Amino acid sequence: MHMLYDSESFVVVHMLPDTVEQGAQALDNTPPTGPRLARHGFEIVDKRSGKEVYLDGSWAEMFQEQILAWQRDTPTQEEVEDALDRYASLAQNPVVMH
Repeated sequence: MHMLYDSESFVVVHMLPDTVEQGAQALDNTPPTGPRLARHGFEIVDKRSGKEVYLDGSWAEMFQEQILAWQRDTPTQEEVEDALDRYASLAQNPVVMH
């Protein structure tokens, strides 16, 4: 898990697959102890609404392309926030602390 962005309005976290842990477990033949991420995804938390959205699959691939474009073009914070706001409009899940 890598935090990519943190502002007053949004947090973006990149969730990575658990391939290293799975490989280590396969060596000692212990069964998985919990859910594992099969592929990467992004969690976008809208701090203003207290809701989050998790992007995986084709949504994650589109968001990854957006991140690569931001790295090339160096947008303003306002441009990043506007793009995140569009994704945050998909948010349905309230943020829950574990």
